[in-house]
Amino acid sequence: MKKSRFLTAALLGLTIGFAPVPDVAMAETLTVVKRGTSSNLKVPMNRAIVVESDVPFAELSIANPSIADISSLSDRTIYVLGKAPGLTTLTILDANGQLITNVDVHVSADVSEFKERLRQILPGEKIEVRTANDGIVLSGTVSSAQRLQRALDLAERYAPERVSNLMSVGGVQQVMLKVRFAEMQRTVSKSLSTSLALNGNMFGGGLGVNGGTNTNNNSGGVATSLGGNIPSVSENNGAMVFGFNAGAVEVGVLLEALESKGVVRTLAEPNLTALSGQEAKFLAGGEYPIPVAQDNGAITIEFKPFGVELNFTPRVVDGDLINLELEAAVSSIDPTNAATFNNFSIDAFRRRETSTTVEMRDGESFAIAGLLQDDFQDVNGQVPWLGDVPVLGALFRSASYKREQSELVIIVTAHLVTPTRGEALALPTDRVKPPTEKDLFLNGKVVRDGRRPTRGAAGEVAKQDFNGSYGYVMD
Repeated sequence: MKKSRFLTAALLGLTIGFAPVPDVAMAETLTVVKRGTSSNLKVPMNRAIVVESDVPFAELSIANPSIADISSLSDRTIYVLGKAPGLTTLTILDANGQLITNVDVHVSADVSEFKERLRQILPGEKIEVRTANDGIVLSGTVSSAQRLQRALDLAERYAPERVSNLMSVGGVQQVMLKVRFAEMQRTVSKSLSTSLALNGNMFGGGLGVNGGTNTNNNSGGVATSLGGNIPSVSENNGAMVFGFNAGAVEVGVLLEALESKGVVRTLAEPNLTALSGQEAKFLAGGEYPIPVAQDNGAITIEFKPFGVELNFTPRVVDGDLINLELEAAVSSIDPTNAATFNNFSIDAFRRRETSTTVEMRDGESFAIAGLLQDDFQDVNGQVPWLGDVPVLGALFRSASYKREQSELVIIVTAHLVTPTRGEALALPTDRVKPPTEKDLFLNGKVVRDGRRPTRGAAGEVAKQDFNGSYGYVMD
C-alpha cells in the first residue's frame, strides 16, 4: 500500500515537471465566469490569472494575441497571461459551438511593486497611482515640490517617459522676499597751503614777486593779499592773510586751509511676493536716455534703468525650506564721470549688484553681499631747498590728504505668506487726506483730520502722523 502511494506521487511529480508551463510567475487570482454573462478581467502585464468556468468549454479564442495569451489547463480552467498594455476579448465556446461568455481582458502595467516602493520612500503622502494604456498616472496632493519630484523620478523607473503628473502641491507656496540695501559712505579731506608775495624797491630797482604751493588763488588774488585783504577768489573753506614792511619791501603771506567731511547714507527695503517657481521683478527708480549711433549715421535713444532692482525666483523645496535664485542691484546716475561724444554729454552710472542662489527657512535671513572699501591718498609738496629751512620752511610747504570709506551690506529675509482680506492691509495714504480751503488758509493745516481705522494693521498705521520735527534740527 505504501509502495503504491509513493509510486503514484512520483508519477504525479514527473507529470508536473514535464508539463508545459508559461514563462511567467504563477497565477495570482482565480476568477469564475458563468454562462450567459459578460465580465471584465484585469491582468497585470507579465503576470497571469487563472480563470475558471462554471461549465465545461470546448474552444477558446483571443481577439489580439499580442495583448494577452491563453492556454487551457482543463475543460473548466483557463490560464491568461498579460503580454502588452491594451484591451482585448476572450471568447469561450462549448462543445456545440455555442457561446458561453465573452470576457473583456484589460492588460495594464503592473504597479503593485511601484505602490509599495512609493509607500516606503514617501510615507504619509496622499498619492494615487493609476494605469493608462502603457503608462502611469499619478494624482493627489503632496506636501512639497521636492517630494512631488521624488515621486515622478520613481515612476520613471517603472514607466520611462510614460508618466502623467496630475499631482498638486499642498501647503503655502507663496514667498515674500524682503531685501535690505544698507550703504554708508564717509569722506574726509584736509589740505594746508601757503602763498608769499613781495613788492617794493630794493637795491635801487623795482621788486615784485609772488608765488605759492598748491594754492587755489590766481595771481590777482595773491596780489590783493599785499593790501591786507583776504582774496575774494579763494575757493578754500579757510584763508588767513598777514603782511608787514621790511624797509622799502612789503611782505604778504596767505595761509589757506581746507577741511571737509561728508557722510552719505543709502537705505532701500524692497518687498516682493511671488508664487513658488515663478520669477518676480521689482524696479524703483527710472530710466535714463542714452543716444546710440546707428550704421546710417542716425542717432537713436535707448533707455537704461536705474534705481533699486530686484529679480528673484523662489522655490518651496520641502515644508518651510525655500530655495532662492536672486539678483539685486542698486544704481544711480553719476554726473562726475560723464562722457562727451559728438556734443552729447552722457552721464555715467554707479552700480552695486549681486547674483546668488541660497536656501533658507521661513523667517531666516542671509547677508548675501558685503563690501568694505577704504581709499587713502596723501600728498606733500614744497619749494625746493626753501621748504627744508627750519621753522620758516613751513611757509614753503603744503600737505593734503583724502580718505574715502564705503560700506555696503545686502540682507535678504524670506517668508511664506498667504493672502488676507483687503481691509486688513494698510496704505501710506490711509492717514493723510487733503485739507479743505478753510483748514489750509485759515488754520494753516496741510492735512485734514478724517475718520481713521482703529483696529488691525490699518489702525496701527493710522496712529502715525506727520507732526513733529523732520530733517535737521539746529539748536
